[in-house]
Amino acid sequence: MNRRDALTLGAAAALAATAVRIGTPALAQTAAAQTTTAPSGPFKQPPLPFKEDALAPTIGAETVGLHYGKHHKAYFDALNKLAAGTPYEAMTLAEVVVKSATAKDAAVFNQAGQAWNHNLYWEQLTPGGPKVPQGRLADAVGESFGDQAGLIKATTDAAAKVFGSGWVWLVADAGKLALVGTSNADSPFAHGGQPLFGIDVWEHAYYLDYQNRRADHVKAVMETLVNWSVVSDRLGA
Repeated sequence: MNRRDALTLGAAAALAATAVRIGTPALAQTAAAQTTTAPSGPFKQPPLPFKEDALAPTIGAETVGLHYGKHHKAYFDALNKLAAGTPYEAMTLAEVVVKSATAKDAAVFNQAGQAWNHNLYWEQLTPGGPKVPQGRLADAVGESFGDQAGLIKATTDAAAKVFGSGWVWLVADAGKLALVGTSNADSPFAHGGQPLFGIDVWEHAYYLDYQNRRADHVKAVMETLVNWSVVSDRLGA
């Protein structure tokens, strides 16, 4: 996720009708940093924050290359075409996600939602950082799932319940953690929620490496690739 969208995340979420209040310092700082005028111009896909082979063997270089270089890029390309000459063009990506969701503008929302979802996705998989939740995040995981193993199992189970393409999200709701499955480009953020991580369960995210074994992919990502420092920062811990 680039700085432009990170600065608008809190304010855009506040526009949604079902805003979730979790009251963390990080979200308060994000809202305070919101600018009144969004930069205009085409939406730009953030650079991949690691080399294409950095997630192997859990996610192979070919999968990353296609996922980031073809699928993610295509969402930005399509969004720029749809937004050209419309009010969306002057918004940030985060604002477009919320606005198009509220307006039920499916054509724009599908592209903006997937562009935003993937920005968050790649950022949380940045190699390095603690491999287990720490501090306030660890306490919250323990309260909601028992421990990290419980969270991994719950996430894998939630992924199995997503029919077809979609995502599984860890969200903070009133200070507690929960898992939410969404279809296609949808996300809790689009409706005022605060996702801490999102696991992509579209087939393009795992089929080259795991074929139809979605559960194996989700479990492996949770065990080996999630940068819990990034997740903790999103919680404000």
